[in-house]
Amino acid sequence: MARVVVDVMLKPEILDPQGQAVANALPRLGVADVASVRIGKRIEIEFDGAADLDRAREIADKLLANPVIEDFTLRVEEPVEVESQ
Repeated sequence: MARVVVDVMLKPEILDPQGQAVANALPRLGVADVASVRIGKRIEIEFDGAADLDRAREIADKLLANPVIEDFTLRVEEPVEVESQ
C-alpha cells in the first residue's frame, strides 16, 4: 500500500488568524523566539498498489485545497518497517 501526503497551507498573502492566535499565546508559555506561526492541514491518501501522484494532485486540486487561498504540496511517504522483538 502506498501513501501520498498532501500538505495544504494558506497562501503567504492570506491572513492566518489561527496562526496569529498561537503566535500571540507563545510568550505566555515562555517562548519568545518565534517570529510567526502558520496553521495548515495534512491529508494522507492511501492507494492500493503504487502511489499515483497525478490522481492525488487531482484530488487535492478539486477537493482538498481551495486554489484561490491555499497552496498544496504532495509527497510519497515510504512505509516504515517496524522490527519485532
